[in-house]
Order: sequence, then structure tokens, then C-alpha cells
Amino acid sequence: MPDFSGKAFKATPIKGATKAPRNPFMAQNQKSNIHNDTWMTGTYSWPGPLGRNLLASSGKADNGICSTIAFDRRGRIVTVCVSTIAPPQARIVDADTLEVLATHELPDTPKVDDTPNYQNFSAGGYFYLDNQDRLVIPTRTNHIFVLGETADGTGFRLVRDYDLTSAVKPDSERMNSALPDFRGRIWFVVKQSGKVGAVDRKSGKIRYIRLGETIQNSFTVDRQGVYVVTNKRLYRLGAQKNGKPKVAWSAKYRNDGVHKPGQVDAGSGTTPDVMTGGYVSIVDNANPENIVVYRTAKKLHGKKRKVCEVPVFKKNASATENSLITTGRSMIVENNYGYTDIFAPDADKVVTKAGFARVDIRKDGKGCKKIWTNWTERGASVVPKMSSKTGLIYTYTRPPDPSGSQGYYWTAIDFKTGKTVWNKYAGSGFFYNNNYAGLGLSQDGTAYLGVVGGIVSLKDG
Repeated sequence: MPDFSGKAFKATPIKGATKAPRNPFMAQNQKSNIHNDTWMTGTYSWPGPLGRNLLASSGKADNGICSTIAFDRRGRIVTVCVSTIAPPQARIVDADTLEVLATHELPDTPKVDDTPNYQNFSAGGYFYLDNQDRLVIPTRTNHIFVLGETADGTGFRLVRDYDLTSAVKPDSERMNSALPDFRGRIWFVVKQSGKVGAVDRKSGKIRYIRLGETIQNSFTVDRQGVYVVTNKRLYRLGAQKNGKPKVAWSAKYRNDGVHKPGQVDAGSGTTPDVMTGGYVSIVDNANPENIVVYRTAKKLHGKKRKVCEVPVFKKNASATENSLITTGRSMIVENNYGYTDIFAPDADKVVTKAGFARVDIRKDGKGCKKIWTNWTERGASVVPKMSSKTGLIYTYTRPPDPSGSQGYYWTAIDFKTGKTVWNKYAGSGFFYNNNYAGLGLSQDGTAYLGVVGGIVSLKDG
């Protein structure tokens, strides 16, 4: 397989790129969580690699895929790495050498449902970094840990432990994600029962409601509310005066009821994206699937809740288990159809269906239009990202490999045209599989990704 194909790109900054508001209880935008900011845009304002003399590196680490790449104030990677054979572990990683500098073992307990191990997102995969450089982690034991760094930055210390076992049953329920709202309440979602709750940061008091549907992914927060997608509907929620969550509105999306290969369940695989102009977007579970955009407002003043519903990819060959990338009025979706268990006997042979697509909301808000589809690249399972400074979409692909070596590539796609700009070989085999982990970009333009064997990186030479 070739080491590099394509050519270096001349940066083409994206006009009208979204500037999501900074959540006052989270770290700086683009450094705080798997989807970058409180709106979950997946977009960076700083650059990524352009393709000039690319340098690919890897740092070995035992036991666990580091799904979220966040950055502390010292410029180091902070992450939580989840394993099927060892307890989850918080880590500080040197961003230059990829050396693990510090670890903190998190509590572990057996899973409570039949979710395959490779699709079990509990245990801190969806942690966030708060405004004091502390990791806020929903644990497998239904606690929320607030994990700070020691004064000298060489280790971790447990700052606060919120016990949620009175609300989240230890024998049958697990939290997927936790995020703060703009008043500092820590919201959480529960996979099995669809519970949505909020914890008072100071008192630890817990309030929750039960939606009665399953929640497989994270959620999104803006100044007005919290957006949660279940296997049936998209919800906007807010907090009542007593702190208890309340549904402001909900919208049912198309769902053919089929659990497609690559998906965690028969429902939307996306964390919602809040967008400029009062919109929120998801991907549904139709066949083929659609990008769906809704208005966020509680009062519509005669307008319809749904703005558009645009099919992407082919029938019987479309499934998405990752959030959209959004900026301005644009949405980028990746096809994950066909991704399989990393421990399956044929995992080294199976590749996903190709597909990336861009859909834009029309300027007048009356519907959407498909801008392009890339039918070449196979994003497997990565959470892709984009740089509004370079105008490139960054992903991690696995093309068909006649040699059977299971090769993986860093891939850049032009936001404007949808054409592949370059591919750079990352490595081959089981240990280079990222298994749903999210790509991250540091301020110096280096790309990072957690894989089975540790963390890989890419930068211009």
C-alpha cells in the first residue's frame, strides 16, 4: 500500500465559520470534549496538517482506547482510555513524544446489558474538561468523578465524587455522558432507561426524569437548553426552578427499526449539533438515512419544527454512528455502514461502505440542499473533524487492501469540493483500529487519534 498519495493543500479558510459560545463551566472551546465545544460542532478554528512532508508517529500504551483527545493548559493531552480487559484509566500524555506521563485508574464493574464490548461507551469515553482543567468523568459505577491535576502537574487527584446510585441503578443502568449547562448544573444521560438528570454542583442534589427510550450517545448544550437524541426522538430539555429537567419539545425522526452494521442500536447514531441561526441537526435511521434539521426555539411563530430531511448515501448501505461536523449552515456526515466488532474473526477483512457528504441549510431557512458526496473514502468508525482555517476535513480511513494487511490512512477531504486531497499511511493491523475514537487537533496543527495500541499523530514536516 502506498505511503502517501495526493498533494499538499493550500489553506482555504472557511467563510462564515461557526463560533460556538464558550460554556463558562468547560475548558476552552476545541479542547474540552470529544466533539470540541458545547455545540458539538467538531470544527477547529486553528489548523490541521496541510500535507507537506507529513510525519506520522505512534505512542504505545497498554489497555484501552483513548476516545476523547482533550488538551490541558500546559498543552498536554488529557484523556480517558477504556478497555475490555482492564479498568478504565485517565491519562496525561506528552503531545510531542506521546509518552504517558501520569495515570489514574477509574472504578470498574461488569456491564449490565448485551451491548458488545467494542460498543460500550460507558466508563468515561464521554468525559469533559472543565474550566479548572479538571476531568469530569461519568464512571461505570454510576458516580461522577471530578479529577484534577496535582499542583506540579505530574499526576491526578480526586477533587469531588458525586454518587448517583440513588438515581442510576447499579444493577441495571449505566451513564453514557455528562456535561454542564450554562448555569453549572452537571447533566447526565442514562443509556438503558433514557433517564436525563441534573446534579447541583455544590449540594450534589440529583433531579431526573425518565424518557423511557434508550440513549446511546452524548448530548448537546446551548444557552437555552439541552438536546438529547434517543432511539425514537430528538428532545430539547430545560431545568425547572427546582432543578428538575423538563421537556420543552420533542420531534420524532424516521426510523425503519433496523439495527444496521456499524450502529450501536436501531436509532440515530449522532450526538445532536446546535448550529448558527437557531438550528439543531442529527442523522436519522431511515433507509437510506437522512440528515435532519430542526428549529431549536420553543415557540415557532407559525414555522415548522423540521427544516429539512435530506437523504445521504445509498439504500441498504448507509449508517452513521458519529456526530455530524457543522460550521455555518453546513453539515458533514460520514458513512459507517459495515463496521464490525474488532474482535470478530473476519475483522481484518471487513471494510465499511464508502461515503462522506455535505448538506447545507438554504440561506432563507426554507429547506436544505446536498452540496457534494465523496464516494471514495471509507471512514470506518472515526469521529472526523474539520479545520475552518485550512478548509480540510480530517478523517481516518481503511481502504480495501488486497494484501489483507488491514491498513489505515490519515485522510484529508476538501470542504468546498468534497474531493480527496491526500492520504497518508498510519499503520496496519488490529492495533491501528480506532474503534469509534475521535480525532483531535492541537493548536500547532498536529492531528491525534486514539487507537487500540495507543495514540497516533500526524503533522506537517
